[in-house]
Amino acid sequence: MPTPPVRSLPSRKPRRAAAEADTRATLTPETWIEAATEVLVDQGIDHVRVDVLATQLGVTRGSFYWHFRDRDALLAALLARWEAKNTGNLVARTLAFAATINEAILNVFDAWLEAAVFDSRFDFAVRTWALSDAAVRAKVQATDALRMDALAAMFARFGYSPIAAETRARALYYTQIGYISMLVAETVEVRLAEHDTAWLEWIGRDKCTAR
Repeated sequence: MPTPPVRSLPSRKPRRAAAEADTRATLTPETWIEAATEVLVDQGIDHVRVDVLATQLGVTRGSFYWHFRDRDALLAALLARWEAKNTGNLVARTLAFAATINEAILNVFDAWLEAAVFDSRFDFAVRTWALSDAAVRAKVQATDALRMDALAAMFARFGYSPIAAETRARALYYTQIGYISMLVAETVEVRLAEHDTAWLEWIGRDKCTAR
C-alpha cells in the first residue's frame, strides 16, 4: 500500500517576520528613549540595556539598531531628553511673565510641582547615574550651574544685587534638590499652604529694598 504523501505545514516564520516588521515600523527613536527613561527611573542605569528594552517593547534586539548606532547613542539621547525637559522647562519658567518677584518664584514652583514639566524622579535617577559615571557627573554639574544662573537672573530682574540674587538662587535651588534627593512626597496643597508660603516671606518680596 503506497505511503500517503506527507503534507508540510506552512512555516510560521514569515508570519513572525511580518509581525516583527510591523512592530518595528511603528517604533521611533522616541519610543526607545521613553522606554529607556522608564527603566532608568524604575531600575537604574545598569538595566538600561538593549535586550531589556527590546523585551519590554516586544521586539528583537536588531530592531534597536534601526534607530541608534549603539547603547551609548541611546544614553546620549536619554541625557538630552533630561536636559530638554527638566532644565529647558525650568529655565523657561524663570523667564515667564511676573509682576513681582513672588509671582516669579511661584512660576518656578509650578514647574517643580508638575511632573509633566519637571520630572523629579527623572532628575533623581540621572543624579544617581552620575555617582558612577564621571562624564554624566560633569553634565549634571554644568546643568546645575545653568539652572542656578537662570534663577539668579530672575532675581536680578527684580532689582536684587548680583550677590543677593545668587544667594537666593542657590538657597531656592538647593532646597528643591534636597526635596528630590530625600524623595520627599507631599501633596501640592501641603507644600503651597505651608512651606512655600514661608519661602515667599523669606526669600521673595513684592518690593526689593535690600541690595
